[in-house]
Amino acid sequence: MSRTPSSQSTLQAFPPAKRTLKIGRHVLPNAVVLAPMAGVTDLPMRELCLELGAGLTVGEMVTADLSLNETRKTRHRRQVSPLEQPRSVQLVGSEPRVLAEAAKHYVDTGADIIDINMGCPAKKVCRKAAGSALLADEALVGAILDAVVEAVDVPVTLKIRTGVNPESKNGVSVARIAEQAGVQLLTIHGRTRADRFKGSAEYDTIAAVVDAISIPVLANGDIDSTHKARRVLAHTGAAGVMIGRAAQGKLWLPGLIAKQLGGEQCSAPSIGQQLHLLQRHVNALHQFYDDYLGVRIARKHVGWYLDGLFVSPFSQPGAAEQTQPDLALTDLEQRDVALKAWKKRFNQLERAHDQLDYLEALHHLAPELLAFNQQAQEETVSLRALPTSYLTSGDLAA
Repeated sequence: MSRTPSSQSTLQAFPPAKRTLKIGRHVLPNAVVLAPMAGVTDLPMRELCLELGAGLTVGEMVTADLSLNETRKTRHRRQVSPLEQPRSVQLVGSEPRVLAEAAKHYVDTGADIIDINMGCPAKKVCRKAAGSALLADEALVGAILDAVVEAVDVPVTLKIRTGVNPESKNGVSVARIAEQAGVQLLTIHGRTRADRFKGSAEYDTIAAVVDAISIPVLANGDIDSTHKARRVLAHTGAAGVMIGRAAQGKLWLPGLIAKQLGGEQCSAPSIGQQLHLLQRHVNALHQFYDDYLGVRIARKHVGWYLDGLFVSPFSQPGAAEQTQPDLALTDLEQRDVALKAWKKRFNQLERAHDQLDYLEALHHLAPELLAFNQQAQEETVSLRALPTSYLTSGDLAA
């Protein structure tokens, strides 16, 4: 039955139900997918997300220009894990023939699904008339999808936004073009190209797309909890959800949402478990990249983990200048200063084993961190508990 999209304030709860998702001949264990995020969802992150229960991960966006296939960035992005079954490769480009050739190349080298990116709002992508810039040219959208679907014998999927700008939301039209071309699953982010990541995602356009086509649709944008996923699914009628930025530092989130949507009684991992996962993640980054690159890539992930472990953000003025903190964490303001200092100190570490030692020290503080995060004021955590060398050595002082 067709639904009339209503305002976001009327989103309703979605009842627990075991959900699978079919993409062509592939049946996924659940309908919660990790979004491809360039520079973020590399092989170590995807493997851990799958281990923790995500239904599917999509490889980082790679260019359809095969002449760039042997650059360091592309070599890393096309690495695959045995856990990725099926393996989905996302391509970005603007020329039908080039995209078709790239799709065939990746299928010949093991891809099970080809995903076409028409949702990226990054300026460097849109300047090349690729990503979400393609939404302004529906004829070209059709030509690209026709060429790619014709070139391969595996399912082709598509990721889009609601339109070019708030005044020109053509998501429904593009979705119909995709279905006619033979695309077998559509993901739609609830913002336009012009919105980038500003404001809040809207789901009325996604609901209209679901009503307009018969292929499965994944809803994407600002889905950061099971509660939000249930509301979005009920409002849109989508077949599933794609989790993007909310999974940064919370690799367990897609799996948790999938389990809870299926009616399982489970909760987020404890602080200790999250810190253990962080250690595994950072070690995997060191192994996947060389020590020099791995150490640097680990920094952003550690920042996201630490941001996600605590309720309030780092908002204390002057926190960035705090270089030798000696604080008892007895209120939220002091805690934010201390966490800012921990992140800064980690970012100054230049060797892989120093990063792992530092995270081990944080892991040992997990019971105290948990107590403070619950605002148990009788508990006091001191940065003196961290190894002295990390607090006072000259090469770490700002």
